[in-house]
Amino acid sequence: MNCFSAFLYLGGVMSSEKSYLTPDGVKKLKAELDALVSVRRREVAVKIKLAAEVGGTVDNAEYDEAKRDQGTVEGHIMELELALRDSIIIPNHKTPSETVELGSHVVVKDGAGKTLKYMIVGSLEADPIKGRISNASPVGQALLGKRVGEDAEVRTPGGVQKYTISEIK
Repeated sequence: MNCFSAFLYLGGVMSSEKSYLTPDGVKKLKAELDALVSVRRREVAVKIKLAAEVGGTVDNAEYDEAKRDQGTVEGHIMELELALRDSIIIPNHKTPSETVELGSHVVVKDGAGKTLKYMIVGSLEADPIKGRISNASPVGQALLGKRVGEDAEVRTPGGVQKYTISEIK
C-alpha cells in the first residue's frame, strides 16, 4: 500500500489536521504527487481529448469515464498537497530516546513471549505488515511515552494484550 492509498484507507479527508511524516514519507508523497501532476494528469487530458473527438461530449461513455478519471486525479492531487502542507516532520533519531516517541524503533515482547519490532509513525505511513504502526493506533498509543522495562497494555476484542518494552532505538 503506498502512502496515498494508506491516506485514503485511513479516512483521509480534507481537513486542517496535522499529520506526522518521516523524511522518507515526505519524499514518497512528493514523488507520488509529482507523478500525478506530470504524468497522470496529462494522460487523462489526452484521454478526454480523444474521447471527445471520437464521440463528442454528449452521451459518450468514454468521455464521461475520462472526466471521472480527471476528477479522481485532481482529488488525489489536492489531498496530497494538503497532507504535505499540513504535515509535521518526524526527525530521524540519531541517538535512542529514553522513551518511545514518534519515529522510535521499538522492540517489545508480547504476553506469549514473542518478540515484535515496530516503528512508530504517523497514520499516513502506517503499514502494520511491515512493522510500521501509527501513533494513533491502540498499540502505538499504548507504547508512546513508555521506557525500557515498562509494560504497555492494549484492549483488544479478545481481552487485554500486554507488551513489555525491551529496546528503544
